[in-house]
Amino acid sequence: MQDLLRRYGKTLTGFFVLLVAFWLLALIILPNFAMFEQSFRPYLPVTEIGGPKDFYSFANYAKFLETPFDTTFFGLPVTLPIHVLVFIDTVFYSALVTVITLILAYPLAYFLAKVASPTSLPTLLLLLFIPLWVSEALRAFAWYVILTFNGPLNQLLLAIGAIDQAVRWQQGVLTDYDAIVIVLIYCYVLFMLLPLYSAIQSLDTNQIEAAEDLGSPWWRTHLRVVIPHSKPGIASGCVMVFMLSAGSLLVPTVVGSTRANWFPQTIYTKFNDSLDWQLGAAYSMIFLLLCIFFVILMMRLFRVKLSDIAK
Repeated sequence: MQDLLRRYGKTLTGFFVLLVAFWLLALIILPNFAMFEQSFRPYLPVTEIGGPKDFYSFANYAKFLETPFDTTFFGLPVTLPIHVLVFIDTVFYSALVTVITLILAYPLAYFLAKVASPTSLPTLLLLLFIPLWVSEALRAFAWYVILTFNGPLNQLLLAIGAIDQAVRWQQGVLTDYDAIVIVLIYCYVLFMLLPLYSAIQSLDTNQIEAAEDLGSPWWRTHLRVVIPHSKPGIASGCVMVFMLSAGSLLVPTVVGSTRANWFPQTIYTKFNDSLDWQLGAAYSMIFLLLCIFFVILMMRLFRVKLSDIAK
């Protein structure tokens, strides 16, 4: 705050503070409090709202545990509520997307930060940013075309002899969520790359050279020097990619199979199709708790503070 006061003066700093306060209050705090209040109320006709049947309860949250469904979990037959199963699938595959994006983004972030020449760096960053010039909707539909049965991907794999017959990617080769995972990785890998690049770039190159001069192999240098310094960037990237993947509605709707259900799709169905805003609000609060839990987990796992993630 003192830096803002010295740089912009009291008037302009006060204006910035009021804008931020309005944004937090009007667009985040009040809508979430309204949704939290609605999540405890029953779904009633307009004429019965405010009547004797309109009282607070945990009935909407209890519906999350209804409708048992027989499935397999790691090869073992289990019975889970259908919405709990969708929730678990969303969390698992979002975590998988996060891990894969971290594996893909870390070497590239290190190359850009410590290996690439300063003259070629702007061109490389520009090439990486080009996909962001296109909306996520267009990118999702482009991948829908790529992954179709007679699409370019199958034609290429058939031409080089990698596969004997066309594959139905959107129906799932390994799981029902293959296409969703592929497109989510493509859409959100840059959200992992940029925090990693920023964190690795701030590392003094002399520390890396000192480790190499002392005979440290490359893997130990990364394990003992680069990765510990990059923990805030890793935590920030993991939080962003997980929350964006778990909260994605467009990608699962466009490229997902009929057997791949994403939890935001369930929330959207309650709000838009069933018009049961109370149940949709309850499911939204459950999803919000998931996001809060994941942020806390990343902070504990990487031993960083919230201010480090927000940098």
